[in-house]
Amino acid sequence: MENATTTFNIVSLSDSMTRHAHNYHQMVVGLTGQSEFDIKGIRKGLLAGTGCAVSANVEHSFYGDHDNQVLVVNTPLRCSDNSMALFAESSRTGYFNLDLRTQQLISLLTAEAQQSKIDTGLCNSISQTIFYLLKRSLISPTQERPTPRLDITLIDSYIQQHLDKKISVAELASLVFLAQSQFYLLFKEQIGITPHQYVLRKRLEFAKQLILGQRMPLSQIAQLSGFSSQSSFSQAFRRLYGHPPTRYQDYV
Repeated sequence: MENATTTFNIVSLSDSMTRHAHNYHQMVVGLTGQSEFDIKGIRKGLLAGTGCAVSANVEHSFYGDHDNQVLVVNTPLRCSDNSMALFAESSRTGYFNLDLRTQQLISLLTAEAQQSKIDTGLCNSISQTIFYLLKRSLISPTQERPTPRLDITLIDSYIQQHLDKKISVAELASLVFLAQSQFYLLFKEQIGITPHQYVLRKRLEFAKQLILGQRMPLSQIAQLSGFSSQSSFSQAFRRLYGHPPTRYQDYV
């Protein structure tokens, strides 16, 4: 018997081309990696934050790379208001982009559902919420919305708490629920430098504060600032400030 509720699942698409049709509407959103869809002869790649809408009984083909993950939302005909089907029929391509806020909300909801699989009521509610978030994105194209802004205060706080450890772009991207590639591009556009360069500057600013306020060996300052050695610390310090930390220490 056909399930009368909207459902979702996170899957990895096969790297072999698959072609089929189904008797329910479907929306697919890229989460990681890259996949490719062909709907009515229009082929397009899906990256994180992009998606496609496939109406019921429309034949389509797809495949994905080795590390792809996609969010698949299925809506049976008898419980759908057909808004998704109408979009897929009237849209020039059937493809869409999600704004940053919608991506963040969907990431939070899917994570909660994955941890609460035994709570059927909660999972059903989450499915409906995800469906309406996606439907809103279809009805209101993201091109008309302002460019999203990263929460730099949140990012700064995380960096400050982990300065003595390795900080990856993946960690920072996860704070704002973005794929690494999206986070990297948005960060560079908003801040003007790469995330790696930004973290490096934060490490060196912290090291300068330690030199000013503490009498301790440079090797210890390098360790507390997250550098692998005093040598790498000194080189980075010289590149940014034009002189080695020993000289700066002499001025204090």
